[in-house]
Amino acid sequence: MPDPIRVLVVDDEDRFRTTLVKLLGAQGLTAEAASGGEQALAMLAEKPFDVVLLDVKMPGESGQEVLPRIKAIAPGVEVLVLTGHASVDIAAEMIAGGAADYLLKPCPLDELVGCVRAVYDRKKAVGAR
Repeated sequence: MPDPIRVLVVDDEDRFRTTLVKLLGAQGLTAEAASGGEQALAMLAEKPFDVVLLDVKMPGESGQEVLPRIKAIAPGVEVLVLTGHASVDIAAEMIAGGAADYLLKPCPLDELVGCVRAVYDRKKAVGAR
């Protein structure tokens, strides 16, 4: 059996972050949480993750500011932007900066898990070439 997909949830909303980690775990994924960009960067420097779910609007550094730093520390990680603030400009900027996709909260769990698995599978397929 393959190792579970390792997901890092980066969101400043405690309840959302905690609930999402539990829901992802129930779907067979290994999920951990960071309350902001600095904590996420420290965690990424310590151990590998396959996918980062990154909020845009956070106190301190925004997801937009953290994304290039994530890609510098962990270039192989896939980043999915998950936000409650819809903006075509921000979405385009983040995808151009290396994010794999941009999802709006509330995102149905099956859609979110499907997207996590899809970017993970794509990453594995590219790495296998």
